Amino acid sequence: MAVEYDLEMATPMPAAQVADELLDAARTNAVFDAPVGPEELLADGALTRLGTWVKVYEPNPSPWDAVTSDLGFTATVSIGFRFNKFTAMPEQDDDMVRLVSNLLDHVPGDAVLHFQLEKIWLLRRNGELSVSEDPHAWPQHRLAFLSQPYRRATHKFSGT
Repeated sequence: MAVEYDLEMATPMPAAQVADELLDAARTNAVFDAPVGPEELLADGALTRLGTWVKVYEPNPSPWDAVTSDLGFTATVSIGFRFNKFTAMPEQDDDMVRLVSNLLDHVPGDAVLHFQLEKIWLLRRNGELSVSEDPHAWPQHRLAFLSQPYRRATHKFSGT
């Protein structure tokens, strides 16, 4: 089974602009080995230097969508992160958090980073950021990647 995370955002920005912001964050953090364009992220996705597959897309939420029903917002842009099972997961977690933090600096709106609708890593609602209290998800070095003020809180989807 693949390890997949999704960053779901309710933002006025179109997916193409979010892809541009993601690429800026990736360049800042040296996430890709090869040149990647926004069209790749929007089409088939692209692989990072660690083998994490990253794709930006416009979601098509169902009427019973957990983000909408449990968190109170409907995602307009999503970013999928599928981890490489042959690379250390903590390093891929670090890259993902660096990218997400940078995106939160440049993309307005509500956002949630979650593991397969089972575990919420972070939630930004009404401009306030909270991150899970789980020390395995958020060790001190990873918390240091966040450039935004945050509080610690554990949020859950109703089905978990």
